[in-house]
Amino acid sequence: MALPLRTTRALLLVVVLLSAAVLVGGYVHAERTNDQVTGDPRVEQAFRNGERSPVVAPRPNGTVVATDSNAFVADENDAPRAQAELVAFAPDGRIDYYENRHTRYWDVDPVSGTDATVEFVYADHLDASECGGESVCTRNGVERVNLTTGERTDVFSRITPGKHSTRWHDVDRVDDERLLVADIDRDRAFVVNTTTGLTEWEWDAQSDFDVESGGPYPDDWTHINDVEHVEIDGRDAAMVSLRNHDQVAFVDFERGLMDEWTLGSDGDHDTLYEQHNPDYIPAERGGPAVLVADSENSRIVEYQRVDGSWERSWTWSDERMQWARDADRLPNGHTLVTDSNGDRVFEIDTEGEVVWSATVGFPYESERLGTGDESAGGESAAALDLPSRTADSTDGSVLGRISDALPSKAINGISYLFPRWVGVVEGVAVLVLLVTLPAWGIVEWRRSGRTLELQSPIRLGRK
Repeated sequence: MALPLRTTRALLLVVVLLSAAVLVGGYVHAERTNDQVTGDPRVEQAFRNGERSPVVAPRPNGTVVATDSNAFVADENDAPRAQAELVAFAPDGRIDYYENRHTRYWDVDPVSGTDATVEFVYADHLDASECGGESVCTRNGVERVNLTTGERTDVFSRITPGKHSTRWHDVDRVDDERLLVADIDRDRAFVVNTTTGLTEWEWDAQSDFDVESGGPYPDDWTHINDVEHVEIDGRDAAMVSLRNHDQVAFVDFERGLMDEWTLGSDGDHDTLYEQHNPDYIPAERGGPAVLVADSENSRIVEYQRVDGSWERSWTWSDERMQWARDADRLPNGHTLVTDSNGDRVFEIDTEGEVVWSATVGFPYESERLGTGDESAGGESAAALDLPSRTADSTDGSVLGRISDALPSKAINGISYLFPRWVGVVEGVAVLVLLVTLPAWGIVEWRRSGRTLELQSPIRLGRK
């Protein structure tokens, strides 16, 4: 039996008011607690005022963090701009270096032979006057900076049209002159000579993958978010992370795709689910193995090469982990993890316990200085006999039960697309409003149509 119109309106009004109250309450709380930018308030404040006292726990060697922040702050003209940062924590916990000059920061790597110099990948959104006829474009580039002196060098950059799925998220150094680049815009990996500007090698995903697979073609098909120069059986190769295909592929520089080495498959979310930043561990360090931030599964996993196939050898997660996007095995056997939606960078020891943590708003990648590019001295989980750990499914709270009821991709989508103060509850409130308001409009439209019909009968046969 249909409800009376007055009752239906009252119920819809209650739903709208409750949802709006949740959003207003979340926003007011964020304003009062300075929670527009996530992260430890003391750390975030130190970023702004240059505080020199320790703000995180001490740890041997420095830790450098690149953030992909979707928070917004006011620029010098009070206009909103994206807040992204490159920061280095000193061994004693002080902020040793800080900058926020670029729209986004992605990959960051220590420079071989130096103590405090890193190369990082950045993206800057440009306006129409700089885009050669395009309405918007992105400068993707690599810079080198000395974290002690601030001296910086432009290494290489190019402009791509658009600004969302057009960026380079990772670049790996092949040698002194050449870089291996993950090119999301063109679904390829390529090697460029930074001296000549010439592309010396290229692998196009279309040569080996069907365009019906992965993400929407051509808008964001493969989302190649990571590359690593590796050596397989004495031959140069590229390890390539195809995020939207749930796969890590290996491509021989001369022979092409190594099918038998591919880790994961499209839609096999038990193995990988839209992963980020895999690191290759060679045989001399207990591999071949691949350590991966399994992002949509909110865990860190490692796969060991056994008899020509990949076997999962280690899994780690906790209750807070949400959309991890980087993990490096350190030379001491510990694992450095970057948890984007968990707003933290932390270190796990060989017993699986967190021994150091820094709360930073929306980090993308982190590196421990003095351990080499992607912590080149770390051994495999199998060699170290690391214990696995998984998180409890829920903490029993209302928020926990709501989180468990939603797909991980929905939760991570809310965290990425909406302002940082919009959590799971606020995100649900937004979805409720998006459903309720159109439904209310349909109810009123149908009612007005019926009323019009009743008030204006069709009269036949009258002359």
